[in-house]
Formats: sequence, C-alpha cells, structure tokens
Amino acid sequence: MRVSSILKKRLPAVVCLLLLLPAVTAFGQLRTGAEQPGIYLPLLKGKRVGVTANHTSVVGARHLVDVLLAEGVEVVRIFAPEHGFRGTADAGEHVAATTDAATGIEIVSLYGRNVKPVAAQLRGLDCMLFDMQDVGVRFYTYLSTLHFVMEACAEAGLPLILLDRPNPNGFYIDGPVLEPAFRSFVGMHPIPVVHGMTLGELAGMINGEGWLDGGIRCPLTVVRCTGYTHQTLYRLPVAPSPNLPTMQAVYLYPSLCLFEGTAVSVGRGTETPFEVFGHPSFGACHAFAFTPESRPGAQHPPFLNTQCFGLSLRDFPILDAPYRGQLLLQWLIDARQCYASDAAFFTGFFSKLCGTDRLRRQIEQGMSAAGIRASWQQELDAFKLLRAKYLLYAD
Repeated sequence: MRVSSILKKRLPAVVCLLLLLPAVTAFGQLRTGAEQPGIYLPLLKGKRVGVTANHTSVVGARHLVDVLLAEGVEVVRIFAPEHGFRGTADAGEHVAATTDAATGIEIVSLYGRNVKPVAAQLRGLDCMLFDMQDVGVRFYTYLSTLHFVMEACAEAGLPLILLDRPNPNGFYIDGPVLEPAFRSFVGMHPIPVVHGMTLGELAGMINGEGWLDGGIRCPLTVVRCTGYTHQTLYRLPVAPSPNLPTMQAVYLYPSLCLFEGTAVSVGRGTETPFEVFGHPSFGACHAFAFTPESRPGAQHPPFLNTQCFGLSLRDFPILDAPYRGQLLLQWLIDARQCYASDAAFFTGFFSKLCGTDRLRRQIEQGMSAAGIRASWQQELDAFKLLRAKYLLYAD
C-alpha cells in the first residue's frame, strides 16, 4: 500500500493525547540538563563564561542566559548557530555578529563564514556552556555547530559543559551512513541520517572516535537529562527552527528534508512547512494545492507566489505502525515519477543531505523503498554497535 493512500485517516486520539501529556516517564519527571542548575551553576562560579545557545535554550519560561545572569554568572560572550540567537533567520541566511538587545552581551555568529570560534573570540573565557535543542537528524546543523565548538575548545584547552536535551526522534535509527567524500556542514560524521542519539551522547562519540581535527579531545562535561529514555516521546517546548513549528513537522522532517535536494517544495513559505510537499507540475497526480508566500523565516521560499500541487501530511499517522521508526521513501519515489519537467529532479545538494550518492542512483534505477532500506542494514548494524559505547540513556 502506498503511504499516500491512508492520508484521509486522522491521527489516532491516543497519539494526539501523547503529544499533549506533561514530560513524565516511568523514570520520573523529565528534566533537561538546563533544568538542573544545582549541577552546573557550581561549575560556573567565579568563571568568565561563553555560552553557545539560541532561542531553544530555555529553563521553563526563561532563557538560559537570563537564568545565568540572575544567578550572578559572568556571561562574557554568546555564540549563535544557524537561525541566529533568537531563532528567526531563514535557513541558510547569513547571520551577522551583533549585540543582544535584551542583555547587551556580544553575539558571535557561528553560521556562514565563521562556523568555528577563532582564538580571539575565545580569549578571556574560562569555560564554554553549550545548550541547544537538536532534532536528531544528521543534516540538522546544530550538530555541526557542536562539532566546531568542541574543536575550538579542544585547541584552546577550554572546558566545555554541555547541557543535554532529549532527542524527539531518538526512538529509531535509519538512513544511509555518511561517506567521507560527502562530508559537509550538513553532514560531518559517519553516522546515519537518523542516529537515535542526544547531542550529549554524540559529543562523547565525537571525542571518543577522534573525529575532531587531528584527533584532539575536548575537555567535556555533559549534564544529563533525568527521566529520559530513547523511547520517550518528548514534546519540544520551543520550535527548534522557524520551519519546524509543530511536532508533526519534527517527526516528518527526517523524510521530507530529502526533498530539499530536489526540485520539490516542502512548504516553506506556508503555514505548514515540512507537513506538505509539492511542485507546480504535480497537478496531474495530486489535487491538494498550496502557494508559498514570503514569511518570517522563509522570506524567499521556492516557488514564491506560485501554486504547487502535492500532498498534505498534517494528519499522516507518522507515529503509528508501520510508519513509525523509519525513513519514508515512497513519497520521494512517487514524486520523481510524477515530475513532468525537463529539468533535473535531483540537485547536487541531495547527495550531501544523504551523505552518499547511492540513494539517488537507487531511485533512478527503480529500486523499491523496501529494497533501498534493506541495503542500509549492514552499515546500520555496525553503527548500532558503535553507538552503544556512548549511550547515556536506555533504549
């Protein structure tokens, strides 16, 4: 059965209920690393602190930086990833260094030309605090920012304290493992597209596997979450980036983001980014339509002011069997078959997202979704053995 054939069904009530429940598990109330100041504040006492953070770095209703300042921590400098410190910049948009209007603290952008803190930007710091909400997908660039912050801290001998957060897609592992030839800022490590690890666990893996330049190691302390396992369905308190505004988008993101390397729109510039996809030429295949417009976080979306036809996945039961726990490739396969343009369907960015050119070739050769996923299993099994060495939370 094609996945598009069940779209008329609504999310089961139990799934909707789970997404609304408070963060309580069989292990007790879930608390992020940032929600445990009794652990990390003593480590910051009397220190001049750099903070790598963005709009997701919250402690309840307060920003982490505000909490630190209220506790008398000397925050010298803020380092911000893609989308900026306040999380409003478009994907890929250059973010300039600036000053935070609320606190007057200098902000250093770690996206664009300056992806790694340079020695001058670390001068005067005694330690670095890192706190950002990841979504558990290799090409989500907060992981790349972590890598470069670790590398800069390792070179400077600067201790890094990472406040861990749950992985909302941490309940499965899937996709091709990145090949070295396809390493880029949207994929730096030989891990699958969906890796099933938190940033704290990945930081341990980056150190332990010698993935920093020259095999250097970062002085690392991870403040673990409590009450969390990889099977916990964690509802994000803050949208991690402008185009992932809902949990449905977060769950669909690993599969739909592959369209970003094709001619197809994923709904940037609509109210439902990463919950729809389409193309102006898909009218013969699909009746659903949307028209991208210029919006905050998507000022120049693909097919601006042009009607696209495709599928709405707002009610797709992504957490139900048999869809839960896997990359869904049938949408991609069907979209390529529907594509009516003479222009290329895949762009060069597709292989960077996938971390390999095998997936493009497999789709072009007509392989089934099941056959493609089966081709990943040997490398996924090897990754799972490696992953087990660095887990901080039960599966």
